[in-house]
Amino acid sequence: MSRASDATLKGIDDFVGGFLGYEKRASNIIAAADAEPDSVLANAYAGVLWMMLEAEGATQVASAYLNRAKSAEAGANERERMILAQLERWIADDVPGAQAIGDEIAARYPRDLASVKLHQYFSFNRGDAKNMLRIARAVERENADNPHIHGMLAFGYEQMHELEAAEREARRALKLKTKEPWAQHALAHVMLGQGRVAEGVAFLGEAQRTWVDLNSFMYTHNWWHKALFHISAGDNAAVFDAYDNHVWGIEPDLPQDQIGAVSLLARMEVAGMDVGHRWEDVAEHMKGRAHDTTLPFLTLQYLYGLARAERAEADHLMQAVEDRAATTKGWDRLVWQEVALPAARGVLAHARGEYAAAAKWLSVANPRMTEIGGSHAQRDLFGQLLLDAHLKLGNWAVARRMLEMRRIWDPDGVPLNRALALVDKKLNAA
Repeated sequence: MSRASDATLKGIDDFVGGFLGYEKRASNIIAAADAEPDSVLANAYAGVLWMMLEAEGATQVASAYLNRAKSAEAGANERERMILAQLERWIADDVPGAQAIGDEIAARYPRDLASVKLHQYFSFNRGDAKNMLRIARAVERENADNPHIHGMLAFGYEQMHELEAAEREARRALKLKTKEPWAQHALAHVMLGQGRVAEGVAFLGEAQRTWVDLNSFMYTHNWWHKALFHISAGDNAAVFDAYDNHVWGIEPDLPQDQIGAVSLLARMEVAGMDVGHRWEDVAEHMKGRAHDTTLPFLTLQYLYGLARAERAEADHLMQAVEDRAATTKGWDRLVWQEVALPAARGVLAHARGEYAAAAKWLSVANPRMTEIGGSHAQRDLFGQLLLDAHLKLGNWAVARRMLEMRRIWDPDGVPLNRALALVDKKLNAA
C-alpha cells in the first residue's frame, strides 16, 4: 500500500480478514479511514464496506470515501488505483465494468483474496455461478494454503451443482481452519441438496460453537440454514428457537437480516406453522424499504414481508418495482423487466391470498429466477410459494408433479410428505 500508519494498517487488516471471515472487525475500517483521510486503501475499503450494505443511501456515503481516496490518488500504487477504479464503476452501477477490473486485479495480484471475494459477490448477485467458480479457480494455485479460497471454491462448485467437489473443498478449508464459516455454509448447502438432514443438523450443531464475533449476516444465515434442516425434519420447536433467538433480532435494521427473517417465516407458514404476530415486527423494521430497489433479490422479499404484515408500504414498493422495470436502461434492464416484475406481482398476490394470480405470475418468473441472484437454497422460496399456491387452488396434479421433483433432494421431508399424502388422497378421491 502507498500510505498507512500502524493504526490504519490494523484497520485495513481487520477489513480484509473480517471480510473474508465474515467477522465484525471488518467495520473497523471506517474509523481507520476517518483517522487517516489520505490513506487511499483505507478509504477505498471503507467505500466498499458501505456499498456492501445493499441499501438506499449507501452509495452517497461510499462516494464520499471514494472522493477522499481519489484526492490522495497521486501517490497511490497500481493495485490501489485499480481498487479505486473498481469502486468508482460499482458506484456508477456498472457492475460488469467493476468485474472486468476485478479480473485484472486477480491476474496481477492473485493473493489479493479480498478482491476475489468481491468478484464472487458481484457474480452471486447476478446469478452467475459459472463466474463465481472461474474467478476462484483462477487464483487457486497461488492460495492453496489459505482456507478462504477453499471456502470460495466450495460455494462456487455447489452453485454449479458439482456437489462432490464442493464438499471436498469445504472440508479442505475446515481442515486448514475450523472457524471458516463460508466453508461451513457451503457444506450445509451440499447436505441440504442431498437430503442429508440429520447429518446437517449435527454438522451445524457442532459448527455453531465457532460462530463467535461473526457479522450478523453470517451468524443469522448459518442459523437460517440450520432451521431449514429442522423444517424438513418436522422439528417445529427447533425452528421457532432458531428464528426467535438466532435468525431475527441480531441486527434487525440490516437488509440481509430482514430477508432472512422473511424467507424463514414464509417457509414456516408453507410448512403449516402458525407464526403468530412475527410478521408485524419484521415489517416495522422494513418500513423504510418502501422504495428500495437496490437489488431485485432483496426487493422481492421486502415486498412479501410488508404484504404479509398488511403494510401500505407494500403497495409503494410494488409501484417502485413497476417504475424500475419501466425506466431502467442499465445492464440489469431485462432482469427487472422480465423476471423481477412478474415475480413481484406473484409474491404480492401470494402474500395477499390471491393464489390464482400468484400461480400465474410465479410460473412466468420462476424458470429465470437465477438471474435475480441469491443461492439455490434462497431462491427455493419462490418455488415453495408457487407450489403452495397450486395446493391452495386444488391443482392437485400440478402439485403432485412439483412435490415429486422436490422429493429428489428432500426424500424424507416431513412437510413435503404430508403434502404429498394430501395430494394423493385428493387425486384418488376424484
